[in-house]
Amino acid sequence: MDISSITSLNESLGIADKPETKITKNNTEAFSSLLSSAISMYKEADQLQKSAEQAEMSFAMGYSDNTHDLALAQQKANIALQYTVKVTNKFLEAYKEIMNMQL
Repeated sequence: MDISSITSLNESLGIADKPETKITKNNTEAFSSLLSSAISMYKEADQLQKSAEQAEMSFAMGYSDNTHDLALAQQKANIALQYTVKVTNKFLEAYKEIMNMQL
């Protein structure tokens, strides 16, 4: 194995010079990325819920007679909600586990 490839890998990861500052920067960026993806997941689930409600209203008012589209919108909203709840629960479990760690 070539040692220079490991050095270049460390440099590409940003841990070659000053590990404290580089790792903190990467952790901050990672948390920011995680937070923005969580927010977009909540927004997408909310949009699917609103879309399902709109499909229900148009079906109830008689504007649409296609039950397939209604069922599809409801199923998408249901799956998005279940996924969002599961991800939130796993995040809270991880948070509680981290808070219970002794340093």
